[in-house]
Amino acid sequence: MAESKTKPTKIDVGALLRKIADEEKRNDCAKLVDIMQKASKSPPVMWGTSIVGFGSYTYKYESGREGDWPIVGFSPRKQNLTLYIMPGFEDYGELLKKLGKHSTGKSCLYVKRLADIDLGVLKTIVTRSVAAMKKKYSKGV
Repeated sequence: MAESKTKPTKIDVGALLRKIADEEKRNDCAKLVDIMQKASKSPPVMWGTSIVGFGSYTYKYESGREGDWPIVGFSPRKQNLTLYIMPGFEDYGELLKKLGKHSTGKSCLYVKRLADIDLGVLKTIVTRSVAAMKKKYSKGV
């Protein structure tokens, strides 16, 4: 069975964020670190070379494949900021309507910049998702 390539590393989160050329994106990432660290009560850790994650849980698929992943995190991609909201968005419909300019994938929230969204709504989504993950995976968090 293939092992996940994305794992916690010793890469310095601050060093990665300082390398972001765009000042607005760099500042947005600092805000995300603050929001996610407060919600998760966990320090930021680099997962692979581009994901800043907080906390962790162990997932297991029906196929038997399992691995570890952050309970919440983000990646400063070239096109947008990708936020990993692991429970998905099924329970966040009303909040997403209030969030502002964004798009979603299964567990990914894509925003161009934080100025496009309501930070209070984002904090609520992050806090609720962390609580949901800790409740579901309390052994691994």
